[in-house]
Amino acid sequence: MPYTVYLKKGEEKRILGGHSWVYANEVLKIEGKDKNGALAEVRAHDGRFIGKGYINHLSKILVRIFIRGKEEDGEALYMKRIAAADTARKKLLSDRCYRMVFAEADDLPALIIDRYGDYLVMECLSLGIDQRKKMIAECLSELFSPKGIYLRGDAAVRKKEGLPLQSETLFGEVPDKIFIEENGLRMAVDVKRGQKTGYFLDQKENRLACRRYARGGTVLDCFCNSGGFSLNAATVAKEVTAVDISEFALENVRENAALNGFANIHTYCADAFDALRKFREEDRTFDFVILDPPAFCKSAAEVKDAARGYRDVNLNAMKLVKSGGYLLTCSCSHYMTLPLFERAVAEAARASGRRVKFLEVRVQAPDHPALLTAEETNYLKAFYLQID
Repeated sequence: MPYTVYLKKGEEKRILGGHSWVYANEVLKIEGKDKNGALAEVRAHDGRFIGKGYINHLSKILVRIFIRGKEEDGEALYMKRIAAADTARKKLLSDRCYRMVFAEADDLPALIIDRYGDYLVMECLSLGIDQRKKMIAECLSELFSPKGIYLRGDAAVRKKEGLPLQSETLFGEVPDKIFIEENGLRMAVDVKRGQKTGYFLDQKENRLACRRYARGGTVLDCFCNSGGFSLNAATVAKEVTAVDISEFALENVRENAALNGFANIHTYCADAFDALRKFREEDRTFDFVILDPPAFCKSAAEVKDAARGYRDVNLNAMKLVKSGGYLLTCSCSHYMTLPLFERAVAEAARASGRRVKFLEVRVQAPDHPALLTAEETNYLKAFYLQID
């Protein structure tokens, strides 16, 4: 008998408003018996139907709702929703590298699909989705005829779902490096060892925007990863210094610089915090500093420490910007909301003694749409600032 999950009184309001997650502590009772990862029905405390989703007793998110009407779970549903998500991207984008499916925003919670030309890379971030990965790969094969589909199964959140950290090829063959074009630049993407699915597609438009601030100047790109910002800046900058703690990432930066014939990018392997302090001690300054760090907080309990980290890194960066120069500062943690992030950056500005002005506030690229009723999906903040 399938599971039926009954919510405590009032807990249905957030979900009826469009959110997908049912937390274990919001549940009044569970009736029926089925396998973990099976489709479960969710009802309000008075029996009203709310929706259906895959259940996982090992996770704090007990159910992730993705059916709210009479649709049936199965291949037809996945085919329909993946095709609709891809069509929506193609209306907005002209290239062949984009996030095809963005979980809750595309009514497929915990499923990520990125397209890199003829190859697709998936992340299955819940038990229910992971159990259906082969079926999803078959849908993708039928819809798009890719050369290969790769599953990145090394995201830490999989542990919370009771899943192993294991990656594998689900269809065809996938090379270690895939060559793509972004903003007119050639990039080598390592989909098997690079961050996330190999590259941070969510910053694509913000990387293009950075060119106006890098024009003719010296640029410092901290937490540079594979060099997306560095390369875009190098198209117009005098010189770019790319800093990352990972020599593997810097090897990718140098490879990408060579692919585009750039001789004005220099790499420096160091912790970004240490590098910023070292440059201050050396009285080095830059026309444009870029901060695109990994998430400083991955839970609500870490927000206070994260705010301190954002304040410190921005303070050190502001002190390195020449008068009239620019700072791009980013946060990719949804726990660090826009108001909290703005407060941390403002505290850094006051402590720096510099006059700081907002020029642009940007978010993730439109192939990563955010649901207004699910703040977790609206995670990326990017502030372009001028430092006097």
